[in-house]
Amino acid sequence: MDVKLIECPRDAMQGIPPFIPTEVKVEYLNALLRVGFDTIDIGSFVSAKAIPQLADTAEVLARIDTLGPRSKLLVIVANERGAEEAAKQPSVTYFGYPFSISETFQQRNTNTSIEGSWGRIARIAEIANAAGKELVVYISMAFGNPYGDPWNAEVALHWVDRLVRELGVRIIALSDTVGVAKPEDISSMFSALIPALPGVEFGAHLHCTPDNWKLKTDAAWNAGCRRFDGAIKGYGGCPMAEDELVGNLQMEVFARSLEERGIRTGLDMERLAATVIKAGTVFPA
Repeated sequence: MDVKLIECPRDAMQGIPPFIPTEVKVEYLNALLRVGFDTIDIGSFVSAKAIPQLADTAEVLARIDTLGPRSKLLVIVANERGAEEAAKQPSVTYFGYPFSISETFQQRNTNTSIEGSWGRIARIAEIANAAGKELVVYISMAFGNPYGDPWNAEVALHWVDRLVRELGVRIIALSDTVGVAKPEDISSMFSALIPALPGVEFGAHLHCTPDNWKLKTDAAWNAGCRRFDGAIKGYGGCPMAEDELVGNLQMEVFARSLEERGIRTGLDMERLAATVIKAGTVFPA
């Protein structure tokens, strides 16, 4: 494969108010597991009060098909208790933690400050290491924020460098949490961080519209990014941002564009097309 594609049904589902039945989730996720994504962001171990849609993540993990070749699984954790629950899941490879360089968003998303989040992630890293899991850190609001909080490549590099040196994090996803990133900001951020930390696998978690997804993904690709998150049909967005949601990168469109350019995705495109149809029965219109 020339690129790693991470499908994010967790992000697609988390903000939907009507509860999607567990059996419906399991059927949909089993279909996704057969497509060939490098990783599937499958659920979260966070407060059921905060994200009620994903309160059944442990049950989902117990019921999905884990036989045969499949994608690696990632779950989001926001505190030590969630990490301890996730550590009990043998099918999970990665813990994902949202670490924001926006003070306002860190408070909204995890109910703590950036400094408080640092202490929390350090303990989560210990839990992950003890359980044989790998920590993936999402740098939330990496390309700007709607709150007026300061951000730039120097701020991002300060925290990313600490994550790498002090906690041994090897996968960092820069997140355009509410879709405010401009292509030039995406390009400058990846161009600054990738050469500075050559041992790190950097990813892009971009929230896009049908009008700007190509400009954004091209900016990340041309700056050296080879790991991209997305979601079937572009569903999703961050409900904790308390702003109008901007959907995820539309995975099937992006994957098709890569294949047309001769970039190997590793996906079974027929099975991908089938999951797009199945998504219409899972997500509310």
